[in-house]
Formats: sequence, structure tokens, C-alpha cells
Amino acid sequence: MPAPASATADEIRSVNASYHDGAAAGYDAKWGIDYGEIGRQQVLGKVRKALGELPSFGRSLEVGAGTGYFSLNMLQAGVVAEATCTDISPGMLETLQANARRLDLDVTTLACDAEQLPFEDESFDLVFGHAVLHHLPDLDRAFAEFRRVLRPGGRLFFAGEPSRYGDRLADVPKRAATYAAPLWRALMRASPAGNGHQDGGEDNHRLEALVDVHAFTPDQLASFARRAGFADVRVRGEELLANWFGWANRALEATADPDEVPWGWKVYAFRGYLALQEVDRRLLEPRLPPAIFYNLIVSATRPG
Repeated sequence: MPAPASATADEIRSVNASYHDGAAAGYDAKWGIDYGEIGRQQVLGKVRKALGELPSFGRSLEVGAGTGYFSLNMLQAGVVAEATCTDISPGMLETLQANARRLDLDVTTLACDAEQLPFEDESFDLVFGHAVLHHLPDLDRAFAEFRRVLRPGGRLFFAGEPSRYGDRLADVPKRAATYAAPLWRALMRASPAGNGHQDGGEDNHRLEALVDVHAFTPDQLASFARRAGFADVRVRGEELLANWFGWANRALEATADPDEVPWGWKVYAFRGYLALQEVDRRLLEPRLPPAIFYNLIVSATRPG
């Protein structure tokens, strides 16, 4: 659900900062974020889809880095040599730094607005992000900043952006799971969820519907990059069956006490998601139009 049309850009930024501060402590657990081999292969798979290869970069800038899922896994894999991570949420960056210390990785973090980056021109070889563009109120201004801080010939990609049509398709398994939830909880012998939420409590949960600003068509997403002066702009779709499966399971699990969801169910849900990702990657993503997939990936190059 997008933020109300009446919301100002400053209100959207403020709500995003507050929501993500509240969600930071439980964010990795909520989304199953991993910094081992499985997480690394997930991230590298998305980088390959975005860039068509797995190159190496010197200085990278991640916009909306959250808890560090992409940058920390890319550092471990040697895709980037030096990582700078920004986010509008100081709480997310605190969790990112804690993750980096645990992994013995060195990163630079800075809380700032993606539409006004505090870096010199032509500072980075790669600018990227995951599931962040749909939170930004002024995307033309943001893409102009991405181009400014990229060196000539530098690469850009953003993955995990919701497609307008794919987002509507995802509502089907979500609604079906909501209807099936009482029976599912009975089969799992799990109690209904309480009032607390893994994303920062009931008050923070109310903000969740206000933090998303956009869902994109492929042409619309590409147009932001082209207007900013990028070349070689490409948009592809990602995840269809895996997304339906994943959202149905998340919708079911959200209705239950998380401590009472059986481990066997969690293993089934995780392995099933990975298997359907492979079906999507091998069979559907090369053949079907990007618009029907839940996620879009945009990539581009700064001319020079």
C-alpha cells in the first residue's frame, strides 16, 4: 500500500527514518537475512542478473543499505574492495556496523538522504541499492545524485524494486493465506500472534503502510535513469513463483506466535522458496515480460 498522496516529501522521509529505526533490531531475523554462503550466493545472483557478469569494483556506495545485506556479502565475496553505506535510518546503520564487526569487515556508514548525497563528484565506481527506490519521494533528484557521484564509466544497479503489476498479482496469495490462516494455525498447533511485532512494536507497525511510495512499470523505472543521463539502461524482472510462494507463507506466519511455528515448516518454506527461485531464473525470467514479476532490477552506466 503506497503512502497517502497528500503526504509531503519531508513527511515521507521522516516516517521512513522512524519506521526503519524501529525495525532495525529485528530486521535480519524477520527477513531471514544471512551473511554466510547462502546469503552470499543470493546477493551475487542478483548482482549477476543486474550487470550480466560478476565484476570487481574499487569504491562502492550502497544507498539505503539497511543492515548491510548486500554490501557485507559483496565485501566478503571480493566484488567490492571498499564499501560506503548510507541510509536515512541511523538505527539501521548501527545494526549494519554491528554486523560488520561480527564479520570482521571494515565499512564506512553515513546517515543521509539519498536525494542529497554528501560526497564529492565522481567518487565511486559502483552505486547500487536493494529495495530502496520505492521509498524515495523524488526519484529524479535521487538519480541525478547517483550520476553525479559516479565516475565516468561507473556502473549503477538497483534490485528488489516492486513492479506495479507484479505487486497486484502478489495480493492473490496474500489474501488466500489470510483466509486459510486459522486452519493453518490449527494444523501447526500455533497460537495466534500477539500485539507485539518483530518490526518494532504496534506503533511502528502502523507506519509500515506509509513508507512505500512507488510501484514501477519497467518503462517508468528506466525513464528515471535515462533522464538523469545514464546509458545502457536495462530493466529485467525477477521472481514470480518464488514470490507467490514466499508471500503466502509470510502471510500465514504473520498470524501466528513466531515461537510456535514448527521448525519443519520453516525448513519447508525456505527450501521451497530457493527451489522456485531456480525455476523462475531458468525458465520464466528469460521468457516472460518483466512487468509481471514482483521485483524489478534496473542497471545502467555513466557515460564517459
